[in-house]
Amino acid sequence: MRRVDVVAKVIEKSETREVRSRESNETYRVADTVISDGTGTIKLVLWNKQIDQVNVDDTVRIENGYIKSFREEIQLNVGRYGTLTVE
Repeated sequence: MRRVDVVAKVIEKSETREVRSRESNETYRVADTVISDGTGTIKLVLWNKQIDQVNVDDTVRIENGYIKSFREEIQLNVGRYGTLTVE
């Protein structure tokens, strides 16, 4: 699913971990959060600079994000063309 717009509250945030790209051999930081908009919850994946922007109890606005299944789990991603704003 593409072009997802959501305003939700961060209810959980994992520790930051490092992953290595298979394509470019670069290392990236990644953290998982769980967000809720009152109708349900979903995992939001944060990358690099986004991790430091977001804390538990923040309200975030994701515009033009996308949803995908990774390891049989539904995840929301901001992606290259989306934006993440902390309100």
